[in-house]
Amino acid sequence: MQPSNFLPQLLRTAGAWAAALLLFFPLGWLFLTAFKTELQAIHVPPLFIFEPTLGNFSEVQRRSDYLLYARNSLITSLGSTIIGLLIAAPAAYSMAFFRTKKTRDILMWMLSTKMMPAVGALVPIYVLAQTAGLLDSLTALTVVFTLSNLPIMVWMLYSAYKDIPNEILEAARMDGATLWTEFRHVVLPLSVGGLASTGLLCLVLSWNEAFWALNLSSAKAGTLATLIASYSSPEGLFWAKLSAASLMAIAPIVVFGWFSQKQLVQGLTFGAVK
Repeated sequence: MQPSNFLPQLLRTAGAWAAALLLFFPLGWLFLTAFKTELQAIHVPPLFIFEPTLGNFSEVQRRSDYLLYARNSLITSLGSTIIGLLIAAPAAYSMAFFRTKKTRDILMWMLSTKMMPAVGALVPIYVLAQTAGLLDSLTALTVVFTLSNLPIMVWMLYSAYKDIPNEILEAARMDGATLWTEFRHVVLPLSVGGLASTGLLCLVLSWNEAFWALNLSSAKAGTLATLIASYSSPEGLFWAKLSAASLMAIAPIVVFGWFSQKQLVQGLTFGAVK
């Protein structure tokens, strides 16, 4: 490496490490606090060396049914992701390959709905759920999660479809493929990477969704976000138990994302053009 390039490279490396540490620090501190007692968690100055304990995790399971909340999170997250993909995939296909003068406007309108604060739609959605008898139900949460993530799903799949070479579709049409055949046997297989990344992102968003879970559910259909919020009381926050509950809530999705990262970057169009 030439001396003239050494300093810029060093600064970029230092900046990257600093950004990584800043992003990792909250998660690392959460991990440490989860294994402390309540007194150790609020100790000043903070304790970095201590005797770890598993009592917080036992207390979380004893106080509330963790498996119930985890099951609710899994059902609503998977349900909203699957339903969202079933709706977003054909919608994005239509917009990507059969554009009209209003296609861009529709996409921008869909994206603009994500700019509205969720609290602005709370009252009408709450009233609708109450009228339909769906308060504190997995059905209501799944529908709301789906609608909340649908604009992002359409946009991501639209971008994935646009990367498919037109020559592939033209070859399929010359072979007599119908729209359904083209969509099912050509577009979907070539966009598996985009479908996987879209599904994973929306799964994470649904898993971490707290606003709607706290306002539309309680004990029966509560997700892990509801479990975490239960450790806030008029007496104050139980930091150690709150950290343990948070760690138990994020661990499954973090592990899933770690093992799925390879599938998110696979290119599936190599050699597909006739």
